Amino acid sequence: MASKQPQKPAPRSVRKADSGEVIRKLEHLGLDMLKEIDDKQTPSFTTALRSKGNVLFDEGVGCLRLGEKVEQRKFVNVGQARKFMQTVAIASKCKKFLREDSHTSIRGLFYQLKFSLGEDLDEELFSEQSESNPLIEDLEVAIDVKREDLNLNTDRKGVVAGPMKLRDKFGGDETVIDCTKQGRSGWMVPSDVDNGMTIEQLDADYVLVVEKDAMWQRLNEDKFWKKENCILITPKGQASRGCRRLISRLAQKKLPVIVFTDCDAWGWYIYWAIKTGSMNLAYLATDIATPQAKFVGVTMQDIKDYDFLGKLTIKAKEVDIKRAEEMLGYEWINRHPEWVNELKTVLKTQKKIEQDALQGPSLSFVGEYLREKISKKKFLP
Repeated sequence: MASKQPQKPAPRSVRKADSGEVIRKLEHLGLDMLKEIDDKQTPSFTTALRSKGNVLFDEGVGCLRLGEKVEQRKFVNVGQARKFMQTVAIASKCKKFLREDSHTSIRGLFYQLKFSLGEDLDEELFSEQSESNPLIEDLEVAIDVKREDLNLNTDRKGVVAGPMKLRDKFGGDETVIDCTKQGRSGWMVPSDVDNGMTIEQLDADYVLVVEKDAMWQRLNEDKFWKKENCILITPKGQASRGCRRLISRLAQKKLPVIVFTDCDAWGWYIYWAIKTGSMNLAYLATDIATPQAKFVGVTMQDIKDYDFLGKLTIKAKEVDIKRAEEMLGYEWINRHPEWVNELKTVLKTQKKIEQDALQGPSLSFVGEYLREKISKKKFLP
């Protein structure tokens, strides 16, 4: 870390760090604290404020990001001392993981540190994982790295099929993954798609992101990715960091990204989290957002364009209505009249449609629907 102030997000590019660089950043963090002690000052830790009030939409890059507000924790402050000590402990343990070239989950880190104050002390460093998780994020922001660069993984989530080969260097082995030969299961997207992983070959025309795993399986069985020469991805609901990062990397390879979700505010929010990032991960948006993504469906307009869908709508629940109202208040969404119209139609009709309803006429109709809308570029921004 070059200074005590958190760094601004890097431009949209591949922002990753090798283990040596991350170790140096962690050491610099500690050396800054030691210098403060030598100067007879209280050691402190500064990171960007990650509250909703410090999240901005950056038109220049087309995604959410953190503003300039910061918070500082001081060791001698009674209200901050525990968090300060916990943050230093996390940084120290992550440095150990990097030196050993070993990985663990954020849950594993929690257990590594839970009772690390010493055997003779009846006091635990962390009582719940809810204490350690936000401090990991603070550390990410403060030294400008991703969690995965600290050798911390999360659950794998997301599946891929299509004309792409990846080279994966991990645990001393090197593997070439051919995403055309993964059968019915597909290739499972790992938490970290940067460190030790390169895209060796990519012959697709575009990327299709499908909200639900069941719909991905339907399209995979029909070999939609082969017939249409696309990369077929399902995040299996809300996209994980690793899945969003992979989508962003594919977009950087100049592939159009098209998203296909349910016709409700929750499905649409999945799209917007992929496109602009999400508020809770605004500090990573320049890495995991894909501003050029387009939305293919399902839309409320589809009810008019496809007669059978009118008979397959579902009554929207209260949580669906509340989410639609919230989305209307987001400036990065309400600037698009097409989306304002879609959301207001949901509020007016109190209806929603699942992408699965497109299987109503026949199991293979969903492929026809996608081919038609994609060929005619019937997208929402």
